[in-house]
Amino acid sequence: MVVFHRVRVVILLLFVCGSLRDALSFYLPGLAPVSFCEKEESDKNSDSTIELFVNRLDSVESVLPYEYTAFDFCADQSEKRPSENLGQVLFGERIEPSPYKVYYTMFLYEEEYVCLKSYNTEKTEDKAKLEFLKKGMLLNYQHHWIVDNMPVTWCYDVEDNQKFCNPGFPIGCYVTDTGRAKDACVVNADFNDKDTFYIFNHVDITIFYHMVENEAAGARLVAAKLEPKSYKHTNLEKPDCTGPPMSLGNKFNGDIKIPYTYSVKKKRSLVSRYVLFSAASIMNSLVIVLFLSGMVAMIMLRTLHKDIARYNQMDSVEDAQEEFGWKLVHGDVFRPPRKGMLLSVFLGSGTQIFIMTFVTLFFACLGFLSPANRGALMTCAVVLWVLLGTPAGYVAARYYKSFGGEKWKTNVLLTAFLCPGVVFADFFVMNLILWGEGSSAAMPFGTLVAILALWFCISVPLTFIGAYFGFKKSGIEHPVRTNQIPRQIPEQSFYTKPLPGIVMGGILPFGCIFIQLFFILNSIWSHQMYYMFGFLFLVFIILLITCSEATILLCYFHLCAEDYHWQWRSFLTSGFTAVYFLVYAIHYFFSKLQISGLASTILYFGYTMIMALIFFLFTGTIGFFACFWFVTKIYSVVKVD
Repeated sequence: MVVFHRVRVVILLLFVCGSLRDALSFYLPGLAPVSFCEKEESDKNSDSTIELFVNRLDSVESVLPYEYTAFDFCADQSEKRPSENLGQVLFGERIEPSPYKVYYTMFLYEEEYVCLKSYNTEKTEDKAKLEFLKKGMLLNYQHHWIVDNMPVTWCYDVEDNQKFCNPGFPIGCYVTDTGRAKDACVVNADFNDKDTFYIFNHVDITIFYHMVENEAAGARLVAAKLEPKSYKHTNLEKPDCTGPPMSLGNKFNGDIKIPYTYSVKKKRSLVSRYVLFSAASIMNSLVIVLFLSGMVAMIMLRTLHKDIARYNQMDSVEDAQEEFGWKLVHGDVFRPPRKGMLLSVFLGSGTQIFIMTFVTLFFACLGFLSPANRGALMTCAVVLWVLLGTPAGYVAARYYKSFGGEKWKTNVLLTAFLCPGVVFADFFVMNLILWGEGSSAAMPFGTLVAILALWFCISVPLTFIGAYFGFKKSGIEHPVRTNQIPRQIPEQSFYTKPLPGIVMGGILPFGCIFIQLFFILNSIWSHQMYYMFGFLFLVFIILLITCSEATILLCYFHLCAEDYHWQWRSFLTSGFTAVYFLVYAIHYFFSKLQISGLASTILYFGYTMIMALIFFLFTGTIGFFACFWFVTKIYSVVKVD
């Protein structure tokens, strides 16, 4: 019941925060909704030009994204490219101005001509461009366009007369030499030539707007949709979007001309933008995490309450001289663990990650890190990690000193460089592969130097400062003294041995997150927008509770079995959730993705290993802190002879 009460409080706080944000009409700089009006009515409060930007192109069959200009599409060189923050660079976003011009008008545009791309297959440069374009269509690379900080979606019919909307649309498609239509080629019966590529060189753009309360202030956009089409235009001066589709024979030689055109129309919508972007709900996951957390809490509270009551009752009986269970190990329970240096370093890095994650999710839940503010989430996380070097150094030094360690220089150096160094080395190798493949996700050299500067010039000194204060303070006082001679641990049953307990301990925390994990992996690898931060923050809180409860429960069983080596076991019990995460990521790779190619496979598992390491440190630290608090409490409350 305690857990259910906590969850109700968290849900109430989330709703209150969301209501306050909406009631105060609070917007961050650069994210306030833009009002649009007719050209002759435009002023400083409204605009008649609707800016359309193009982003990188990516594919579910490849991890490698590419810039818009890499495929030799029509480009607008006259406008300045918008500046990108650190988060956008890390995510590989490359936003550029679009040659497709959209204006707020009350009429339907006729077909507009953009540009004409000509290729001569006898020229090496033109042939290379054409082959790269065909490769993009073969791997089903998708455009990603942006209008008023919203993704332009492509909606098409699927089974049972339902529509599926995708935040992107394909370059084109391919019909195999056996006549099988791949990917988007199934939407048009005219795509029937064997061994032929069909390029989508025309788009019908539909802008949906919603009039504000004061219609004199203009309208605000609520959605943007398009439908890609393929036309082999006969009259480029006045395109009418008729004729056969624009086909590219796989073995065709000669001159090829690809015209690009578009049309725009707008529709009024009665639904506001907030409603359109707040329709997602995953109540099944909430039910699962509540059930698991409640079950663990009930078992732990009932068992521990009865045990403590029994021990206290026996202490009041004069003839009860023999101790048993976890009271027998009171002289060894705070004995320093093996490899205490490494454990303290892991605890420092885990503390740094935990605070960073909590603060980032909290601000995202309040709307400060909206998906509309592209790259803000990653930028906030990186800046917080850099600034949180002090608590990392403090926690590592404090626990290392309590473990009886004296090599404080080695401890602070490992805290500052071990875990961040492993992540950076993995990331650098992945970046080398991206550089070699010419991907837009490759981090520029200047950004790489900037990250190293943040690490060495800010994070490392802050870690040293935290370690100084950690070693300066006296060691952690324990409620019981430690015996000089270690007690012999009796033969353990199967379920109290280290490995089975650790493996079992990670199941419950993983059960809390595996549904939410599916949506997060979809957001990362299937290029879908993730904006359910309120629900993610709730799952994060319940993950903390479940990690703590599961680890405490198993720790109590081990102490009752007279096994006092709880420090590493508590860390690894919760940390083993990362192993289940890794197994699930492997399953997701083979069952949900169609990624092909050695480079893409290496990139997927390289980035997955970084996420697994971060998750291991985070969950392991939570488990250790929970068990440390639990062991300290029970040996303080219960009288030990």
